[in-house]
Amino acid sequence: MTHQYYDICCKHRGKVVTIYEKCGKVHVGKIVNVDHQFVYIEPTSTGVTGYGWGLGWGYPGFGYRPFFPIALAAIGGFALGAALFWW
Repeated sequence: MTHQYYDICCKHRGKVVTIYEKCGKVHVGKIVNVDHQFVYIEPTSTGVTGYGWGLGWGYPGFGYRPFFPIALAAIGGFALGAALFWW
C-alpha cells in the first residue's frame, strides 16, 4: 500500500493534490517532495490544516514556504483534480 502511494506521489510531484488520511484529516496542497516514509506538501490555503494554523516545517529565509510531512502509511485516499484513488 505505502509503495503504491509513494509511486503516485512521485508521479504527481509539483501538482496540487488532495490527500485523505485514514484518521479523517484532509490536506490540500502542492507536493514538494517525497521520500519512502513521507510526502511533503505545501498548503494551497491559509488557516486550519491537519497540523494547526499554517505552521509547518520549512527552511526560513529567502523563498520560505511552510510545508507539512504526511506519513505515506497514513494515506487512505489521494485525489488529483476530479479523480479519487482508493486502495
